[in-house]
Amino acid sequence: MKTSAAQLRHVAAHLVTPLLMCLGMALAYLGAFHQPEPHHLQVAVVGTAPQEMVLAQTLKDKAGDGLEVVTLPDRDAAISQLRDRGLAGAYVPDAQHPELLVAKGSSDTTAMAVEVVFKQVSGQQGVPLTVTDIAPTAPGDPTGQGIFFLLVALSVGSYASVAAIGAAGAGLSMRMRALIGVVTSLIVSIIGVVVAGPVFGVVDHSYAAIWGLSWLYSAGIVLVGIGLHTFLKRWTTLVLMVLFVMLNFTSSGGIYRPELQNGFFGALHSFWNGAGFVEGARSLLYFDGGAGLGGRLASLALWLVAGLALLFVAARHEREDAPAEPRAAAVEEEIEETVGV
Repeated sequence: MKTSAAQLRHVAAHLVTPLLMCLGMALAYLGAFHQPEPHHLQVAVVGTAPQEMVLAQTLKDKAGDGLEVVTLPDRDAAISQLRDRGLAGAYVPDAQHPELLVAKGSSDTTAMAVEVVFKQVSGQQGVPLTVTDIAPTAPGDPTGQGIFFLLVALSVGSYASVAAIGAAGAGLSMRMRALIGVVTSLIVSIIGVVVAGPVFGVVDHSYAAIWGLSWLYSAGIVLVGIGLHTFLKRWTTLVLMVLFVMLNFTSSGGIYRPELQNGFFGALHSFWNGAGFVEGARSLLYFDGGAGLGGRLASLALWLVAGLALLFVAARHEREDAPAEPRAAAVEEEIEETVGV
């Protein structure tokens, strides 16, 4: 069978989406993770005597922008700030038994970066360093990164559901598609929490709270996606991957928190929904529901509100302007979105 130029152009047009996904993933993941190094890493030296003040200043001078070093009056003050997640680590000097306080529940990679800094200090003194973890992770999640992979599962389940709802439910009203999306996000959140909790032990308590957080996160993605689909059609999956994979996973803090990343991803971490889920889950599981949980819940709620607003605009657009699409176009869109997923 002879291949026509029109057929080749058709194939080339369909290859645009996966090639853009490849480019976007390479730029996002390598840009976020290729060179982790301290960036305004918040640490403390415990003690107010002249020698502790000199040590703190020396560390700051050597590290430059890598470290933000403060002094604290005692060990209890350091533990309090670690539990509030205002510090990445605190060094308690001692001539024979220096101690480093960390909170691995906040970020295992950040804790390791702090250990590297202060093992150099104790090594210069010729004494071993004792590391005390004041917020250990669950036994089923020794690296503390299981929450990140729960985020991945919730995200993929959510944006893939948007593709299915958009393609297979094109003839349904916006209200019905939104209802299906909310129910789907409920199912996605239940699957995620059951697998992360009873199956693998990544979540070992606060199941109801983590489930609620998961549903809020998933529903935000699904509603944003359904709303965008009205305008973007077959490009919806690509845009959702940019929003909820490329920019989302890289800025979530699940692998490296912003103190080990460049300023761009660190800035996204302050309000992006993946960071809202990861840091909110950490606060629930390892910091007794404190340490900024309220702000993370607010960020997830705002993403949900954005989704509701998009649904309203999309529904109005469909009623007033959008003509019914031919079935052939719907089939083509379904194929394209399946490839994207």
